[in-house]
Amino acid sequence: MTNKIIGIMGAMPQEIEGVTALLENPVRKIIGMRTYTTGTINGINAVVVFSRWGKVAASATVVTLIHVFNITDLIFTGVAGAIDPTLNIGDIVIAKRLYQHDMDARPLMQQFEIPLLGKTFFECDTDELEKVKNTISPLVVNNMLKNNIDAAILAEFNITTPNLHIGDIASGDQFFATNEQKLNLHNKLPTILCVEMEGAAVAQVCFEHKIPFIIIRTISDTADEQSHVDFPKFIEKVSSKYSVCIIEHLLS
Repeated sequence: MTNKIIGIMGAMPQEIEGVTALLENPVRKIIGMRTYTTGTINGINAVVVFSRWGKVAASATVVTLIHVFNITDLIFTGVAGAIDPTLNIGDIVIAKRLYQHDMDARPLMQQFEIPLLGKTFFECDTDELEKVKNTISPLVVNNMLKNNIDAAILAEFNITTPNLHIGDIASGDQFFATNEQKLNLHNKLPTILCVEMEGAAVAQVCFEHKIPFIIIRTISDTADEQSHVDFPKFIEKVSSKYSVCIIEHLLS
């Protein structure tokens, strides 16, 4: 593990500030309007960066992590909107497969297929997925994530007993704020658990460069007319605390 260099990305600054604070001997470097902070977490080399929103921004960031900072592994943490009705706000989703739901080059190829790669999804390495699941599961079962959150905040966001899910995630440059969007995606990709704006693009870049990746999402909203939550507050008070706890245990 000591020879590894772990790239850690988040699509919101609040998601990444707490993780950056974990770094020992931090050194900052600005490239392409992004601040990359290198250092160690529990003796493991890491680079932490706020990627910004969307597939292009996230792709550009991970390319820099690979070619400038020589990362060997990538962890992406952030929030997502629930598509599957069994998910609740505060739940954790680890991606098994990632689809780009806005990729559509029909009739040249089937919907969701990535040009030249012949793939409709990118899949996380099974062994990596199992390791991450075994690390995060006790944090959920033993309420370690929930216990980091103030009781009033838990009540405000109606978080009772967070659950861990492993499954499919869809990514696209579109914020989901209506039930119609949600139902359309579910009808096209019925296995999707949640939707966000970066994960599948990050997964594609990692796939093309043979970099193992893990995408971890906290459910922040229901991806419909009720999705107008106080995102800055949720990220600052809930998901950012999840991320710090999870990263600290993954890099231990």
